[in-house]
Amino acid sequence: MVENRPALTVLTHLTLVLGVVIVGFPLYVVVIASTQTAQDIVQNAPMSLWPGDSMLENYRVALWGGVLDNGGRVAPAWPMMAVSLASALIIAFGKIAISLLSAFAIVFFRFRFRTACFWLIFVTLMLPIEVRIGPTYSVVSSLGLLNTMTGLTVPLMASATATFLFRQFFLTVPDELVEAARIDGAGPMQFFRDHLVPLSATSIAALFVIQFIYGWNQYLWPLLMTTNETMLPIVLGIKRLLSGGDSGTDWNIVMATAILAMVPPAAVVLLMQKWFVRGLVDSEK
Repeated sequence: MVENRPALTVLTHLTLVLGVVIVGFPLYVVVIASTQTAQDIVQNAPMSLWPGDSMLENYRVALWGGVLDNGGRVAPAWPMMAVSLASALIIAFGKIAISLLSAFAIVFFRFRFRTACFWLIFVTLMLPIEVRIGPTYSVVSSLGLLNTMTGLTVPLMASATATFLFRQFFLTVPDELVEAARIDGAGPMQFFRDHLVPLSATSIAALFVIQFIYGWNQYLWPLLMTTNETMLPIVLGIKRLLSGGDSGTDWNIVMATAILAMVPPAAVVLLMQKWFVRGLVDSEK
């Protein structure tokens, strides 16, 4: 029985409001800064927290590029957003496909050392890309994949976490379903395609959201991989806008570009919110 305690309810709501303010205020400052001029941001101390009148111009310059009043030139953000979108989609779908197939092989095929193979995959969780980035870069460079979408995405596709999650779900699939599919004449790949993939739809959706954001926010690997301006993702594009000093940085354009960079991952989370939550908490699969 849940007791009605007004004081506790008020405290809970105040805590939630405080959390929203702490998380949302920096985003509010970014939005406000993207509507003002560079002079208003730098010269006014502290910066005004009311919207300015340069919003449309700032976002136009950030998205399509242009020449600023101080003579500086801004590269358009939309090609960099296209690179980020392509790499995020390839990484997300690649991780899901590889993880599904590897978990399927580990659970439903009988071969020697399959448990050892799973633990070898699982141990890679202790080896983030920062640890293995030197050998990975050497391999990609020797294959001539620098400044290519292949080199930007393929080294990031393997996912021990996704393999583990799919393996745990496949272990809950009843043996009767496997036997029924075998009696009906379904081969391994037909059983995988017609039964396991549809049953894993919510898990796939949840992992897609996570892996899309992971691919979109990649910074260190693209920083090493790309020297060509046409292959820069939007995260590196924001870094290129920072000139090193407050007086020389057009913060209004930087903030407008940052807001544009938030739109695709935020849209994915909002559009797939129901599937994402079901994939994480649904136990009746």
